[in-house]
Amino acid sequence: MKNWNRTSLITGALAGVTAALLSMGANTQSSLAIVLYASALPILIAGLGWGNTAALTAIIVAGATAASLVSPYFALLILVVTLVPAAWLSHLANLARPASELGGPEGALAWYPLSDILGHLAGLVTLGMIIVATIVGYDSSVSDLMVDMLVEAVKAQEPLYNPDAATISQFKSMFTLALPLVQGALWVVMLFAAYYVATRIVQMSGKSLRPREDIPSSLRMHRNAIFVFLGGLILTFLGGAPAAIGALVCGTFGAGFLLSGFASFHFRTRGKSWRLPVLWIAYLSVLVFTIPAVFFLLSGLTDTRRTIAVTPTGKS
Repeated sequence: MKNWNRTSLITGALAGVTAALLSMGANTQSSLAIVLYASALPILIAGLGWGNTAALTAIIVAGATAASLVSPYFALLILVVTLVPAAWLSHLANLARPASELGGPEGALAWYPLSDILGHLAGLVTLGMIIVATIVGYDSSVSDLMVDMLVEAVKAQEPLYNPDAATISQFKSMFTLALPLVQGALWVVMLFAAYYVATRIVQMSGKSLRPREDIPSSLRMHRNAIFVFLGGLILTFLGGAPAAIGALVCGTFGAGFLLSGFASFHFRTRGKSWRLPVLWIAYLSVLVFTIPAVFFLLSGLTDTRRTIAVTPTGKS
């Protein structure tokens, strides 16, 4: 037991240093901001493979490293953005209880549902972005400035382009809601991608506590998440800060339904000879045109359930 605890601490410390260095790489080169989300990988791997002690050690070491090498402000941001959510996801993924407590077979374990893990992720991202916005002092002036810069860039390319004040004002109103919506959605998708990659790495290493799940059949959102999504949609009509928060909620929980919609599409096309090209077309259409994402969002909204993985005690 002492050796196991020592291994967990060492693994967590190494993961924390790695996560901090990855986050610093994203801080120095804005074009590599995706590295900020990759910094969740070491935390997830440590937590999924070596438990809560390793994950807690990792976020403490990562925070201390970032604070000493950059600033306490930067350390707080990466903790809120990636490290704490990653540690919490690994904690949830390792939760299990006797299946008999849920009406299942004796001598088996029931694992925390993937639908609830996805719901927690959406909630964590929502809370994290609100905290970040509070820290940096985000308001509509930020999105207004981005619209002004975009208009000036278009004018530089097309001198005849000269939108009137009413058009620019409409753009700014739309962008004030679009910015938190898109940021929240991307954050959820990228962190879930990190979770997926981490689970595969840990499973290949033989350290995984949780059994490997069939993602296409088990990745769905909890039905109660629909009410959260609708609540966010209502807030967008109130204007001001409530509207921005509502757009954020729509983005984060909408991304959860989007992911479950894709999973459902994978499941329904399984075994079809035309499956691979259709999947490629679906993903490319969403990346290029965006609008087809509505189809997968609606698919996720109409297919909500909780699937609980059950394994014999002592096996994964």
